[in-house]
Amino acid sequence: MTGETTHNLRGDYSGMRPDYTVDQAWSAYTPEEHALWRRLYARQAALVPRYACREFIDSLAALDFGDAIPRFDAVNPKLARATNWRIVAVPGLLPDRAFFEHLAHRRFPVTVWLRTPAEFDYIVEPDVFHDFFGHVPLLFDPVFADYLQAYGKGGLKADALGAIEMLSRLYWYTVEFGLIATPAGVRAYGAGILSSGGELPYCIESDAPNRIGFDLLRIMRTRYKIDTFQETYFVIRDFRELFEATAPDFTPYYAELSHREPILPGAVLATDPVVRSEPPSANT
Repeated sequence: MTGETTHNLRGDYSGMRPDYTVDQAWSAYTPEEHALWRRLYARQAALVPRYACREFIDSLAALDFGDAIPRFDAVNPKLARATNWRIVAVPGLLPDRAFFEHLAHRRFPVTVWLRTPAEFDYIVEPDVFHDFFGHVPLLFDPVFADYLQAYGKGGLKADALGAIEMLSRLYWYTVEFGLIATPAGVRAYGAGILSSGGELPYCIESDAPNRIGFDLLRIMRTRYKIDTFQETYFVIRDFRELFEATAPDFTPYYAELSHREPILPGAVLATDPVVRSEPPSANT
């Protein structure tokens, strides 16, 4: 999400810089926090070979950060070489414009605090595990990395046009909860899915949610749930489709959609291309 919330923000914002960045202060993490990270990582790493897209799986293996909370300054040189991105430490959720500014300049904000053991299965706000495990591996993919930058630039324009809500739906249904068609079947690439122990199998194997082919304007009209598994997922053909979808000027789209009613999260329209998802075989 773009960072707006109605409850009190978690995280220490007292020492942040004007661009909302802070120092990671890696040495301040406790042994208990590193142990919790290892538990979270082990759970998700066991699931991703079966349910995640190949690009994510390959990057996760290459990064190999399962032993402790990663040091951002150790990852950034690798990321810079791969896609000219870097991660910046932030105290928590950011205002929309600050978030878009970072993305537009190829900086991905990563929260510094880690959830508590009681929040092992569910957390309201993104923490360092969600942000790093879920988002950072795909920043190594050049096409996806370019899409994120284009999204950030588009967000700055949407902010000026009062169209944040429509654009935030695109982020939600792609970067956070997107699915992708692969030769092996439908797989996950969204960070909200990839960092969730429950939703990762659910989004691929359950008969309950809708899986609909990517449609930019349909997505920008579709509301979403923040406190349950998603009722609808959108499936892209590949990351190039995402990048090309952000190329046009969205201004006329916003004008058109402003006169149309939003679509409920669980709705299926007669024009929707429904995508069938087969459970992965034991060998995938």
